[in-house]
Amino acid sequence: MDKNFGKLLLKMARYFIAKRLGKELKPPDIGEYDDLMRKKQGVFVTLSKNGNLRGCIGIPEPVMSIADALKEAALSAAFGDPRFLPLESSELDDIKIEVTLLSKPQEIERPFKEKIKIGRDGIILKSGGHSGLFLPQVPVEQGWDVDEYLKQICFKAGMASDCLKDPNARLFIFYGTIYKETEI
Repeated sequence: MDKNFGKLLLKMARYFIAKRLGKELKPPDIGEYDDLMRKKQGVFVTLSKNGNLRGCIGIPEPVMSIADALKEAALSAAFGDPRFLPLESSELDDIKIEVTLLSKPQEIERPFKEKIKIGRDGIILKSGGHSGLFLPQVPVEQGWDVDEYLKQICFKAGMASDCLKDPNARLFIFYGTIYKETEI
């Protein structure tokens, strides 16, 4: 994926959010990326304000087109993340957007620790009706090693820190291509 495609994704995410807030903007021109935008791929949108998380939601599996997943993730991050109040119009100019395109998650076998590389792998935990996901950039931003990353995914899924000892726990890894407004 190239930098211009990343710029388009970021402009589209901002457009969807601004439009929901009642701002009149011209939609970004998809142009040469029309076919790529139809490709099914997982997408996450992360919003930050003054360097702090303000919303992060996505579609981890490739179940819809990039265009549709981007719209759903952007609107959900801005208005549907249960950790935050819905974004207000007055905040729009202070928000920085990050879009992460995800590879298809692949289940990994035990031992998990040896198969995970910090900074490369995002992880998804599924166990007994619980699930949790971390994007590849999270352990880097938090300064976690692999042991801490695995503990934290258990907490994120609402389980005890040693939940991966359960033989029914399944772990998946994926890669992410990250585009940030602050870098493009």
